[in-house]
Amino acid sequence: MVKHSATSLGHTRDHAMKVSLEEALSGEAPHVLAALYKFVEIEDIESFKPVLLNQMIALEIKGSLLIAREGINGTVSGSRDHLDLFLTFLRSDSRFADLVYKESYAFEAPFHRAKVNLKREIVTMGVPNVDPNLIVGTYVKPTEWNELISDPDTILVDTRNDYEYRIGTFKGAVNPKTETFREFPQWIKDHSQTLKDNKKIAMFCTGGIRCEKATSYMRSLGYDQVFHLEGGILKYLEEMDRQKSLWEGECFVFDERVSVGHGLKPGQYLLCHGCRSPITQADLQSEHYEAGVCCPHCFDVLTDDRKGRFRERQKQIKLAEARNEKHIGRVMPNHTARKNNQQPLAIKKLK
Repeated sequence: MVKHSATSLGHTRDHAMKVSLEEALSGEAPHVLAALYKFVEIEDIESFKPVLLNQMIALEIKGSLLIAREGINGTVSGSRDHLDLFLTFLRSDSRFADLVYKESYAFEAPFHRAKVNLKREIVTMGVPNVDPNLIVGTYVKPTEWNELISDPDTILVDTRNDYEYRIGTFKGAVNPKTETFREFPQWIKDHSQTLKDNKKIAMFCTGGIRCEKATSYMRSLGYDQVFHLEGGILKYLEEMDRQKSLWEGECFVFDERVSVGHGLKPGQYLLCHGCRSPITQADLQSEHYEAGVCCPHCFDVLTDDRKGRFRERQKQIKLAEARNEKHIGRVMPNHTARKNNQQPLAIKKLK
């Protein structure tokens, strides 16, 4: 297979879409994204869905929201004014009055549709009756996090997936090597003795949602000294001075930036559009890389049928670009296993 440069494969567009906070605040990035979640009981999810969707459509808000009886989770985008109106609408509901969200910015529209999906869980662990509203670990602010994880009596656990750990984590963090969050409870079970041998268990994730559920699960098992990073890695990178930081590498994010570093500045990683895994410039030179189809992490995992469909998708993208149009693709039916860009496909664990 011929090796390609990032430019020849259209990856200059990916880099062009990366935007700093300074550029966004100067008005150069017209699209504002809000990543939000809240664990709260929602009994009327069936009737609440059309209310949310109609409001998104009315305000031209794009993106995806998941609602379940345990809460709400998702990322949406729009103009500054319209997004503010949508968030004000959400907070007008007493259940979301204290809703916290994280903003990022983009030159190009990161989403092309408005979607509201009903789920069993807003973050899928697969264990019933885990409720962060009833019991959860101790929240630790970014300014106090270094002291906790530097304590020799603390074991530090990265609750994210393996492909996220691969590009960055906290110094000394344990990698559970999970491909999905569903595997995390089994990891806890398999390492229960090691976890019990440590007086304190500190957990972290990208934005905080996994941590809340993970620590709630741990507390339900009888672990008392369980802590998690309030606001997740993103809040830490936003607030912590680089010179004092214990973070190493970059943090994978589920938007067009792919990864961020300290100060939430866009990172150097690109995205494999076959498996949604972060890739480097070196990966682009691999014989196993094919633009829009596969990369060194998934070339031997994806079926020929899936690769064929990805090649056809890439062809349609190129044709649309030649017509100076945006290729959106067809609307996927609700029963499909993968929802648009929500999570990378499960890939083989790196050895």
